[in-house]
Amino acid sequence: MISGSSPGLRSFEAIVNSVDQANQSQSLQTPFFQWHKANSGRMVEFAGWDMPIQYGSIIEEHHQTRKSIGVFDVSHMGRLYFSGPDVDLFLDRLTTRKVAGVEAGKIRYSLMTNESGGILDDVLVYHLPGLDGAASYHMMVVNASNRAKITSWLKANASLGPGVSFVDRTCDTAMIAIQGPLANAAVAKISDVDPDTLPYYTGTTTRVLKHKAILSRTGYTGEDGCEIIVDATVAQEVWDKVIELARAAGGGATGLAARDTLRMEAAMPLYGHELSEDINPAQTDLKFAINLKDREFAGKKAILAAQKKSDLPIRVGLELADRRPARENCEVLLNGSKVGVVTSGTFSPTLEKSISMAYVSPHAAVAGTEVLVDIRGKTQAARVVALPFYKRS
Repeated sequence: MISGSSPGLRSFEAIVNSVDQANQSQSLQTPFFQWHKANSGRMVEFAGWDMPIQYGSIIEEHHQTRKSIGVFDVSHMGRLYFSGPDVDLFLDRLTTRKVAGVEAGKIRYSLMTNESGGILDDVLVYHLPGLDGAASYHMMVVNASNRAKITSWLKANASLGPGVSFVDRTCDTAMIAIQGPLANAAVAKISDVDPDTLPYYTGTTTRVLKHKAILSRTGYTGEDGCEIIVDATVAQEVWDKVIELARAAGGGATGLAARDTLRMEAAMPLYGHELSEDINPAQTDLKFAINLKDREFAGKKAILAAQKKSDLPIRVGLELADRRPARENCEVLLNGSKVGVVTSGTFSPTLEKSISMAYVSPHAAVAGTEVLVDIRGKTQAARVVALPFYKRS
């Protein structure tokens, strides 16, 4: 067994170092910052926030999420709340996936692109029912590193939605991800709505420990589970109870390093690696998130043009023959020539092998293709595989 402080940690630290800190002089802190410090959380700056990378063994935190419950502080993610007439039409003009007319309770994973087709961010667009008969409303969760960029993009396109406004509630709310096969049963003990009654990628406004909350059956680990958003003023009470329930089931707090190894196994893209303004959605293998028919949105023409190109690199999975992971920017070689580049890589605790995602030329993207990966001047054998690497039963 590999120690919990090696492969996953180095991979995640590389990600942390690659995030644009936007020249922030002081990191922001989530409502759980003091709890993390008091419970052996190793804190790092990530996208302008002080976040726990791990509490103990990354490998153990990974496995507890796959087998029982992992609890993640994801309060650094941006949370934007919208109001005004025809909010769904406004958002529909700025997202690659159709959100106009989607009924309350649905959550849509989508990309936001500029007119050139470059990916500004991958986001979740929520249409949520109001509590106790209140009107439904829309909100959006964005990546922490892109919050300022997306708020600026929304303001720059305000003319597309006359009367639409939004408020950034990132700093006065908290977001907790409870993931794993036992996660929903634990949350059901404190929520007015049982997460198991929610279909995947739906959500509702409810109460958790009698506090108003957003509950969604979403996550970024490849496991079942849910996410809770509550006001910062009551967040610690909710966190403490969730941790208590998780520990009773054999789980517990889980850092961002394990979150990265989990999302890698599930082949979930990470902004700044598999997604960026230099990548067109047509390359990403995220067809479900791109709806082109009978609608117009920023970047549509560029996506259509990219779909007609036969030479654009395509996102694929790589399984390596050796345990040494291939990290970001490692070159992928076929017959002595460069055919692509690795975007993320780690040692998979579940599969017990090294895995990577990469963008490679179409002729090298066929599953089963044998390639080499250049890792610091030494080549290692690898094989192109279908994504995801791991899929829960």
